[in-house]
Amino acid sequence: MDYYDLLISILGSTIRLSIPLIFTALAGLFSERAGIFDIGLEGKMLASAFAAACVASISGSPWAGLGAGIVVSVVVGLLHGFASITNRGNQIVSGVAINFLMAGLTIVLGQAWFGQGGRTPTLPATARFSGITLPGADALRDVPFIGPLYANVISGNNILTYLAFLTVPISWWILYRTRFGLRLRAVGENPGAVDTAGISVEWLRYRSLIAAGILCGFSGTYLAIAQSAAFINNMSAGKGYIALAALIFAKWKPVPVMFTCLLFGFLDAFANFMQGKAVPGIGEVPVQIFQALPYILTCILLAGFIGVAKPPKAGGVPYTKER
Repeated sequence: MDYYDLLISILGSTIRLSIPLIFTALAGLFSERAGIFDIGLEGKMLASAFAAACVASISGSPWAGLGAGIVVSVVVGLLHGFASITNRGNQIVSGVAINFLMAGLTIVLGQAWFGQGGRTPTLPATARFSGITLPGADALRDVPFIGPLYANVISGNNILTYLAFLTVPISWWILYRTRFGLRLRAVGENPGAVDTAGISVEWLRYRSLIAAGILCGFSGTYLAIAQSAAFINNMSAGKGYIALAALIFAKWKPVPVMFTCLLFGFLDAFANFMQGKAVPGIGEVPVQIFQALPYILTCILLAGFIGVAKPPKAGGVPYTKER
């Protein structure tokens, strides 16, 4: 395998590993722009992945699995809203509780329903989102440079992959070009002013959590019935927390969020490639070193190389309406 083929392989893996991060980071973008710290992204991913795998296994339809994943994720998001918006509870505590609840509940239900140690049955190809061959991919495959890039990186991905990249400009348009987006950003900065204008702060924040739940539903579904063929224990593997780090790194902006997630995906793909490989002049390096690169890079950049990352001013603060 020459260097260009190796680069194509890593880029293809980068795309696949970045998709759940993009969906989840955009989900956090909507909730945190409205002033809700959404630590429960990890739990919503797990819940939606489990629901999608269960329904896809029973119905044989990936679209039914996607619908179930979205519904369950939204319900979990509303649970977070009930605790932190309606009852004005601590948003961090609520999010962490959701993560623990979903991590345990998915294992218990999986074992009770399927008896496979907490995982769901392996899905057939018809119950999964399979790759889509774009027009001209086969014809261009042998064209130097452009052909392998188009055929193996751009083409051949499932529909959720393309939807993830489409969601980025849609999210930007919603946040910066619609009345809802303007109000959403305002409620994250100054909920009192929004309330004075006669707009319900609670309803806006609930709507942001619904949007976040929908996006986490796509993320979990991708993990369970697109990237994989079943739900397995803790299959999100901390991706919700990584998405939060990407969100902070990108300063709560949609397009930088996408590029940050691609960076994390690239480092993850590079770490997978380096397993068992020897570095010239050094020898074989433990794979944990490469797996830690995204976190090390984030800490370095957030320490001052990208400037101060300032969250929405009302983030994490329950709003109490003045009487």
